[in-house]
Amino acid sequence: MKKIVLKLSGEILQGKDRHVDIKYIENLAKDISEIVKKGYKIALVIGGGNIWRHRDNADLKMDRVHSDQIGMMATIMNALILEDKFKENGINVKAVSNLSVPAVLPDYEPKKTVSMFKKYDVLICAGGTGKPYVTTDSAAALRAVEIGAEALLKATNVDFVYNKDPRKFKDAKPIKSISAREVVEKKLGVMDLSAVSLCMSKKIPIFIFNIFKKGNLLREVFKRDIGTIIK
Repeated sequence: MKKIVLKLSGEILQGKDRHVDIKYIENLAKDISEIVKKGYKIALVIGGGNIWRHRDNADLKMDRVHSDQIGMMATIMNALILEDKFKENGINVKAVSNLSVPAVLPDYEPKKTVSMFKKYDVLICAGGTGKPYVTTDSAAALRAVEIGAEALLKATNVDFVYNKDPRKFKDAKPIKSISAREVVEKKLGVMDLSAVSLCMSKKIPIFIFNIFKKGNLLREVFKRDIGTIIK
């Protein structure tokens, strides 16, 4: 059984005039369907930044715990949309949540993932870790460890990890391969460092790639010859 974790930020789902781009999600569903047909099992960890991010609402001066809980509920909204669209494409999918909302989604239970992957091809994991102050990057790393994933694929809007922010520095250089230890030591802002450390401890490689380029998701899953590998 080939198992991977796909980490999608909520911003990736963002539409121009609404919180979600349904056309993009429909195209994503087609790609996920192709991956599943090749025998892969996918744990898709979804963020909620298209709806709510604590740092984008700092002016409200909300309690951080409450703000993070709103963010976790935003991931649940995204998960329900993805589950619906994936089912429309014939994908055997189930959305689960680490934030307990039994009236909406079943709880994610690590001990049941093996049996769930016998029943479903895709698990959409919402609710982050269920705890405040923890990013969905860390949730993705935890899912990778729990399901015994062969890789964690983080979808972004950049082609590589760079030695410095390419949006600020024209001379930023792409990094095609880097050790997890170096990412942590240099504090490169590509991913939550606790997530990188966890994957490093379990020897799970992380692949950073640009999901907005047509065909990149399929290419990353099947060939893994684009973007940056952290190992």
